Amino acid sequence: MELFDLQPYAGKRVCVALSGGRDSVALLHYFRQNAARFSVGLSALTCEHGLRKEASLEDLAFVECLCREWNVPLRVFRADVARLAKERKEGVEEAGRNWRYACFGQVLSDGEADLVATAHHRDDYAETVLFRLARGTSLAGLNVFPEREGIARPLLSVTRAQIDAYIRENHIPFVEDVSNADQSITRNRLRHTVLPALEGAVPGAAEHLVEFARRAAADEEYLCALARASVTAAGKEARVAADLPEPLFFRACLYAMKFCGLTRDYTSANFAEIAGLRKLQSGRRAMLPQGLLAVREGREIVFCRERPCDPGETAFRPGTFEEFPLIVEDRAREDALCADLDAFPSGCVVRTRREGDVFTPYGGGKKTLKKFLTDRKIAARIGKTLPLVAKGSEVFAVCGVEIADSVKVTSGTRHLIYLYTPLRVPDHIYGGKT
Repeated sequence: MELFDLQPYAGKRVCVALSGGRDSVALLHYFRQNAARFSVGLSALTCEHGLRKEASLEDLAFVECLCREWNVPLRVFRADVARLAKERKEGVEEAGRNWRYACFGQVLSDGEADLVATAHHRDDYAETVLFRLARGTSLAGLNVFPEREGIARPLLSVTRAQIDAYIRENHIPFVEDVSNADQSITRNRLRHTVLPALEGAVPGAAEHLVEFARRAAADEEYLCALARASVTAAGKEARVAADLPEPLFFRACLYAMKFCGLTRDYTSANFAEIAGLRKLQSGRRAMLPQGLLAVREGREIVFCRERPCDPGETAFRPGTFEEFPLIVEDRAREDALCADLDAFPSGCVVRTRREGDVFTPYGGGKKTLKKFLTDRKIAARIGKTLPLVAKGSEVFAVCGVEIADSVKVTSGTRHLIYLYTPLRVPDHIYGGKT
C-alpha cells in the first residue's frame, strides 16, 4: 500500500517527528520500508512534554524500543511544558507547539537532517479548519499548516482511514493516547462526532473543507501582498491610507503595527478603534498596546510612538543636537535647510514649539507659528516635536520645514549653514516644498 509519493525525498536526510501514535509510526515505517530504494537517510526525534507523567514516560519507552528494533537513530528532547507556558505567558498547547518547532529547528541547525517530517494528515487538516471556522477565524486563520523552512508534511493528502488500513496491513505496533477518546475535549468531539456526522450528511465534506482552506490561504497571501505594498514605512513610523478598501485596510494596519514592533497583545477592539479614526478629524488618536499610537493625520492613519515634546533648550551652534534631533553643519546635505549663519541674532537657542511663538516665513508674512503650521497642514503631533531655532518668541527656523525670511541666503551671504533633522515633514502631508 502506498501512502504518498516518495520521489521528493529521494537522496535527502529525513528526520521523522515520532510520538509513538499510529500516524507518526506509520510515517516512520513507510520511510523505513522505502529508504534504500529512494536513498533516504532516516532518523527520528521525539519530544517528551512532561505533561502526562507516567503515560508520557511509557510512550517514550515505546518510541525508544521501536527505534532500536528498526535501527533508526533517535534524538530525545525533554521539557516541562507546563512550566514553559507559565514563564512565557502562553497556553499549554501553544507553548508545547512552539517548543516542538524549536526542537525541529535544533535538529536542522545541528545538521542532522535536511527535513523534519511531521505526521499531520488530511483529517487533522479538516478538523482544524472546522474548529477555526466555528470559532470565527479570519482568512489568515485558515492557513492551518503554513509552510516552514525545513518542515515536511507528507501525509496531508492521506486520510485517517488510509493510515489505519496501512497499520493493519503491516501489523505495526503503536501507542494510543487515552486522552484522544475524551469527548470533553472540543477537538475530540469534532473528530468523533461532528465531522463524521457532517460526512454522513455531505459526503466529501472533509476534503471540501481542506480545499476551501487552501484557496482561502492563496487569497489571503494575495491580499496581504497588496496590503503590504500600500503601507509607507520609514524610520520608526508606518502610514496607512484611511480610504483603503476594508479588506486591505485591516491587513495594512496589522503590517504597520508589526513594523512598529507590536506583534502580540492586540485585540479586535484595538482594530475597531483604528477603524473609527477613518471617520474622525486629523489629530485624533487611538492608544494601542505597548505604547503604540494610531493617529489620524490628513488622509492617513499613522502608527508611531509618542516623542518627548519638550527636551528644553540648547544654545544654537554648529554641531549635533541629539536630544531634538538636529544637525547643524557647513556642508550641503540632502533635505537640509540652507541659511545665512551670520543673519541669526546672537542668543538664539534650539528648542521646540511654545505658546506665543511667531514666525516670518521665507518670502514674508509674519504670523503665529501655530497658524503657519496649520496652514502647511503639519500635524500637531509632528509640529510640537520639530526643532526650532529661536530667540525669545521669534522663530528663525522650523527645522525640516522652512527658514525665516530674515536668515535667507543673499548675494551678501558669507557663511552658509545647513540645518538637517530626520523629523522633516514629508511633502505629501502639507502639499508644499521646504
